[in-house]
Amino acid sequence: MWKRACRAFAALLVPALLAACASNMGQNSGATSAIGETPVPGASPKPVRIAMLLPLNGLDQSAVIAKGMKQAGEMALFDLDNPYVQLLVKNDNGTAEGARAAATEAISEGAEIIVGPLTSQATAGAAAVARQANVPILSFSNDRNVAGNGVYLMSFLADQEVERIVSFAASRGKRSFAALLPNDGYGRIVEPAFRAAVARAGGRVAAIEMYDLEANAMLPPAKRMLDTVKQSDDSGMPIDVLMIAGGPTVLPRITPLITYAGIDPNRLKLIGTGAWDYPNIGGNAALVGGWYPGPDPRGWQDFSRKFIKSYGSSPPRLASLAYDAVSVAVTLSSNPPGQRYTAANLTRTAGFNGVDGMVRFDHSGQSQRGLAVLEVQKFGSTVVDAAPTSFEPTKMSSATEGTVR
Repeated sequence: MWKRACRAFAALLVPALLAACASNMGQNSGATSAIGETPVPGASPKPVRIAMLLPLNGLDQSAVIAKGMKQAGEMALFDLDNPYVQLLVKNDNGTAEGARAAATEAISEGAEIIVGPLTSQATAGAAAVARQANVPILSFSNDRNVAGNGVYLMSFLADQEVERIVSFAASRGKRSFAALLPNDGYGRIVEPAFRAAVARAGGRVAAIEMYDLEANAMLPPAKRMLDTVKQSDDSGMPIDVLMIAGGPTVLPRITPLITYAGIDPNRLKLIGTGAWDYPNIGGNAALVGGWYPGPDPRGWQDFSRKFIKSYGSSPPRLASLAYDAVSVAVTLSSNPPGQRYTAANLTRTAGFNGVDGMVRFDHSGQSQRGLAVLEVQKFGSTVVDAAPTSFEPTKMSSATEGTVR
């Protein structure tokens, strides 16, 4: 679906061209036009305007991520090369009030669709304005509470991801499941999803422990879980799968306990969530051989190489969402005015294909994604069950970054 390659000489000019065609982003806004001067036959000379709302101020991690997402959106605009599309970039300050003001400004400038914001709070603020103007939003938040009524979540969602990895483990003969989950909003989404997925797979939930995010608070529930796993060996119903929901800041604190407890990794299969999808996870020896759901890594690798060539730095992992969201908006821009971003077009059965594979929106505003199952290796991860090539219910799932945004 996407135009994935540029002419050789053009590829060398990507950073300069993107810089030249973007006006000053500054404190509030900017506009980027798609590259190209040749008119499209039959197309209206009036540009199609896509707004992108991100928390661009400051020096914190959110601003760093937002900068990379803005760059990814501009890269998508260049790649798809539609001369009648403009990207209006607005700073939303990461707040409901800032997003409301940014959305108001973008809509007054003719934006027909909004890409972003990053957080649920900002999305709610933008939605209050966008719904009145009948302007849809492709949000990067993974909080399903803000979805619906014109707001579509471009992000990765936890419950469908859990379904993917649990059903795969069951297909490999696993029946007794345990989970070690964070005691936060994300963990409270994963916990019922885990119970439901295990039940659908015909397994049993043997134990669940919740851990607080403070380093010392993680240890007691982790130790209790490992004691339960060891004791289950003598019960006649050994636990054969342990899900650990956590990412790069959590796993290195928990997994040494697994090694210390002497648990046989050939008997207990560790599984994770999309939060396991981070560089150098294989450097954690206890996780080698573990399974987690995620997009086919080849798409991200190709995107990352192009991003580095364009901007001289590695993209944040969420940058692919921005690239794919802008690509969806540009793809639908070829429809007639007033018919571009209808609910019917945004929820089309075939969905869309991008860096992170297939994505489809339903009428509740939530996304479905076709994910692979990956196995952690010492160097990188390898696909052990391929992502689906069509939207069949058996392998559809969604991933998450491990926190509710």
